[in-house]
Amino acid sequence: MVRNDEFFLHRWISYYASQLGAENLYVFLDGTDQTFAKPLLGGIHITAVNRLEGSRSVADRRRIDFLSAKAAELFADGYDLVIGTDTDEFLIVDPELRQSLPEYLSSQHITTSLSAFGIDVGQHLQKEAPIDPSLSLLSQRRYALLSDRYSKTSVLARPVPWGSGFHRIRNHNFHIANGIYLFHFGCVDYGRLKARFTDGERSDDGWEAHLQRRARTIHIITQSTPKTWEQTTQRARCIQNLFRQPYAWNKPTMLRRKWVVEIPERFRNLI
Repeated sequence: MVRNDEFFLHRWISYYASQLGAENLYVFLDGTDQTFAKPLLGGIHITAVNRLEGSRSVADRRRIDFLSAKAAELFADGYDLVIGTDTDEFLIVDPELRQSLPEYLSSQHITTSLSAFGIDVGQHLQKEAPIDPSLSLLSQRRYALLSDRYSKTSVLARPVPWGSGFHRIRNHNFHIANGIYLFHFGCVDYGRLKARFTDGERSDDGWEAHLQRRARTIHIITQSTPKTWEQTTQRARCIQNLFRQPYAWNKPTMLRRKWVVEIPERFRNLI
């Protein structure tokens, strides 16, 4: 579900259509006033729905309830798996495995859900310029924070309700699989981030706190010495699979570790 986010929506469509086929993509526009200047790839199911009003937290709950119901409908229509992500989130199989996303998911034994390991990509303010929209995002960004927040339960194998933002499955545990990552690009450009979250529609306290959380990722990346990818992501995945948030037993935690890594070259031309 998307509102006023054409920058990421077109990348989301391009990536997931290449992996899953445009006919298997479902986009819901949050508000019947939503239009897009550029033509969208044909075959996608695009539906404008009445705006889900409320503060950020209230609207988030309404959106996820709506999307959980739509996922249940897709299972009833015969789908084996349903994937839910925000438009700035991309499920990426490690290129070393030489598998497409469907090939990878088909090789996994998924009983309820599958989580990919969260990679929160951010701008290094001292080393990286603003994003050039004509180039691959990962060709312009080299660093990421390893994030329990983005190790989301994105993939469902049966109709169970998501928690807000796809961060958990209500009343169910999670499993973070090896070899698959959820790359989050919401912090990829500080100027674009600030403009997005200070517009007239996002001026309440909930959105201001959300902006501060995302800006924190950029500052951590800018101030940290990056660790090596392979060993650090392996250790962090083990921590997240073993330990839970103190306020939510079905959400992973990094135990307050703020580990920044350098993204390997093999990911550079994706997204």
